[in-house]
Order: sequence, then structure tokens, then C-alpha cells
Amino acid sequence: MQYNAKAPYKVETHWQIDEVLDGDSIIICNLFTQMRKEIRLYGLDAPEVKLNRKMMVDEEKSSLPAELLLQFGLQSLHFVLSVAPPKTAVTIITEQDNQYDYWNRQLGYVILPGGECLNDLLLINGYAKATNQYYCGRLGEFEAFNLQAKLNNVGIYSFVKKF
Repeated sequence: MQYNAKAPYKVETHWQIDEVLDGDSIIICNLFTQMRKEIRLYGLDAPEVKLNRKMMVDEEKSSLPAELLLQFGLQSLHFVLSVAPPKTAVTIITEQDNQYDYWNRQLGYVILPGGECLNDLLLINGYAKATNQYYCGRLGEFEAFNLQAKLNNVGIYSFVKKF
């Protein structure tokens, strides 16, 4: 993973995944203080796992039925659980100039124990799509990962061309 050397980052260690909410949001817990917080992954969007307002928007944009989008959301969730289950130690990297989303959730790159970035893995394996809604300095790279996943027909792209 490459970071823009000019952009300041906040690096948080000593956290572990407490709960995987869906393909693009997790709850983490500090190993020392037991403080919990939600992390929304930068630069990507995974299908929803519940019927909600965003699901209706996604249904309209993709022209796919909510029931199918829910199945894709569960695939994304299961992918995250397979590579980063609860109790996985993580490091969170946050861009100083872009720390929170509209709902005041902390944005982050989630780094796994082996050094892989969860954000990258979701895009490379086709379980999320790149989006500027949760903008990050790596958006161009994320869009390239997304395009390659589409071309390789992996993950959700093995079923549909757009979600």
C-alpha cells in the first residue's frame, strides 16, 4: 500500500476487531482501555446487509432487486469475516485531513497482522466497489483495483457487472 508522503496520517495500534458490521464497517476495541469505536473503510462501498434507506438508493442505481443486493452484502460480510474475524489485531491508519464521514464515523485503512490492507483486499477480490463518497488519498489506486476485479470477474463481479 502506498501513501502520499505529503499527507499526514494518524496511526493507531493495539486495537482488535470486536464486530464486523458489514463489508465496509467494523467495530474495534482497544486492547488496553476496552474503548470501542466504529471504523468506516476509506474509498469503498459494499452492498448492504439489511433493508434500509441506502439499500433503496442502491437498488435504484444498480437496477438490481434488493433481495439480490442483500445476498451480495452477505457475501461481502462473509469475505471480511474470512480474512479479518473478530479478535483479529488491527492497526488503523487515518488521513489527518479526512478523519470522519458525514455520520461522524472514523474513516480508516484497516491493516491486518500480515500487513495487508483490508480495504485493498475487498476491492481486489470484488466484494466492494471504489467510491468517492468516502474519499481518500488512494482513490485512484482503489478505482484501478475495482476495474481489475470487474475484468477478472471475481467476487460479486462473477454474478453481475455493476452493483
